[in-house]
Amino acid sequence: MAVAFTGAGWIPIETNPDVIQKVQQTSAVERFGHHVPMGSNTKYTPRSGGVVLGRWAKSTSAPADSSPNDSVLLASDKIGGKVTIAEEDMSDSLASIVDAKSVDAGTSYAKLFDNVCLGITAAKGTSGWLFDSLYYILTQNDTVTGYTGNANLSIGATAATYDNLSASLGVYEQGDYFDEAETVIVAHPAFKQILRGIKDNSGSPILNESSNGTAGGGQGGTPKLFGYDLQWSMGCKTSAAGSQAPTGKPFIVYGNRQYLQVGDRNPLAVNFQDSETGIGVDTDENVLYFRARKAFAVGAPGAFSMQVIG
Repeated sequence: MAVAFTGAGWIPIETNPDVIQKVQQTSAVERFGHHVPMGSNTKYTPRSGGVVLGRWAKSTSAPADSSPNDSVLLASDKIGGKVTIAEEDMSDSLASIVDAKSVDAGTSYAKLFDNVCLGITAAKGTSGWLFDSLYYILTQNDTVTGYTGNANLSIGATAATYDNLSASLGVYEQGDYFDEAETVIVAHPAFKQILRGIKDNSGSPILNESSNGTAGGGQGGTPKLFGYDLQWSMGCKTSAAGSQAPTGKPFIVYGNRQYLQVGDRNPLAVNFQDSETGIGVDTDENVLYFRARKAFAVGAPGAFSMQVIG
């Protein structure tokens, strides 16, 4: 489906079904996250510490709950770029070039967004971004929720085994934030080969692939691992500052999707500047600008566990 450019400004890429499909297929954070509309660059989401009940003795005051309540800050950041296309290359078919570049931009955006949200090892500011990644948050103490830094983060294994995959998942499953219906798994495709290679003492694969993609990523349906929905993401590698093609160590994330807070300030959109007006007149070149404003926050670090290998 061609995107019609009328000079009206930024056009959301989501109006093109081919592009939004590409984003949904690639971005695990966009697909699984709990989306929060944002009318400004920052927004606080209230966080409840729960309620603790106890025995209420006859003729005494009800036991008082002391669970902490606070808020999680969503701070939006901008993702974008531009593509310059010579007028000679545009003259034959405007729509096909724009659509192709929009699909490419959607793919790059999704990989980058997943990596920034999940895999950056440095703190916000140091990394250049305005929000912290899940990886970094899992390395820090959270006195409000009682989480101890690195408790849910497994690093150092040179390979994933059935036992350490199960143990990493078990850390999340035994926590206060486990909800079977909301549990999702996000992993780098490197884990496909890893899962296929896990064998029992007789040499038979433990995690067999099925038609719906169980364990090894077969075709059709929603892939599952250990009974939970699974999404493969090329962004699931560690990086220092965020990348659409990260080169760090691959990881797998287990967690409660409701605690993946995604702030929606502006969707990924495209703006076309033709060579007849504006900056393109002097060079006889057309420019495609891509832009999105998004925020990310972890509702509670204890709602996730992560295993990093390699």
